[in-house]
Amino acid sequence: MKKLCMSVFFLLLSFATLRSQTVIGKYAGEFLAIGVGGRALGMGSAQTALVNDVTAGYWNPAGLARINYPQISLMHEEHFGSLVNYNYGAVAIPYGADMSFGVSLMRLSIDGIPDTRNALYDANGDGILDIHNDMLDYSKITEFSNTDWALYFTFAKRASENIYWGANVKLIKRELAEYSATGIGFDVGAVYNLGDNLMLGANVQDITTTLVAWNTGRNELISPTAKLGAAYVVEILGGKVTPALDVDMRFENRQFASTFNLGPVSFDVHGGFEYNFKNVLAVRAGYNDVKEFTIGAGLYLPKITIDYSFARFSQSEADRLPDSHRISLMLTLDEPKFLRSSQ
Repeated sequence: MKKLCMSVFFLLLSFATLRSQTVIGKYAGEFLAIGVGGRALGMGSAQTALVNDVTAGYWNPAGLARINYPQISLMHEEHFGSLVNYNYGAVAIPYGADMSFGVSLMRLSIDGIPDTRNALYDANGDGILDIHNDMLDYSKITEFSNTDWALYFTFAKRASENIYWGANVKLIKRELAEYSATGIGFDVGAVYNLGDNLMLGANVQDITTTLVAWNTGRNELISPTAKLGAAYVVEILGGKVTPALDVDMRFENRQFASTFNLGPVSFDVHGGFEYNFKNVLAVRAGYNDVKEFTIGAGLYLPKITIDYSFARFSQSEADRLPDSHRISLMLTLDEPKFLRSSQ
């Protein structure tokens, strides 16, 4: 039943794209906002100032300059139960004394959606399909997928001891049954370490406004999103406690679909914290912009980090969507021969 409802929605969407036009696509880039990495998602996605590993290619490209060893990360998630499959992979390499390069790939897909467009029943035998007849010829029902791809190329550089900056070039590919779209966008980010414990970050996604062009002639524009964040690290109970806070600013007139708004400008808040015990075990919790409570944990093994996060919507039990489980792996090649030259 869920897939049948989804098929109706996506078919209506596909028919709507038949008109040749360019529009500001409200929520057009929403599949890019799901997030990556079990650590970040367990903290409510508050990562703009905090991120310091390979996942920075997604959260804030400036944070990629913080890595000192090559890293590889993989994540799988079944979003909203098993309805949506979400996969992520990334690799990052430090270069020289102060630069880093990275590549990230994301795939979001709903597979096996019933296509009933050619399955209407010819009740009169005259070759005319009656759209008002509820009967279907089930032998003519096929399936299609709704799949979104995003490929990020990241460059980051340490400008000084406390200032980092970075940029992304991202390629977008969207597929819906026989329809498809391509796009290209750019992100720019910065991180500033204010002392040893306080970190500030900013990331402007789709800074030039991202154009997504469909093969039907319809063009959608993804408007910029400004992400501001802060994180603070304090040593306590033999480990480190890190609270973090992010605010996302969008200009799509989301109004009541956001945490709060000022006219057409909307603000979404992410908050989370992490307790890291001697880089052996970490526990996390947070609350994100889509009203999900999140918890998570991380286990640090030699060269491998395993992170898990769990998310639950705050709606009542009757209206709640299925829970989301995410698990990610990160491999760090922390051997002397791979160490950044400046270290």
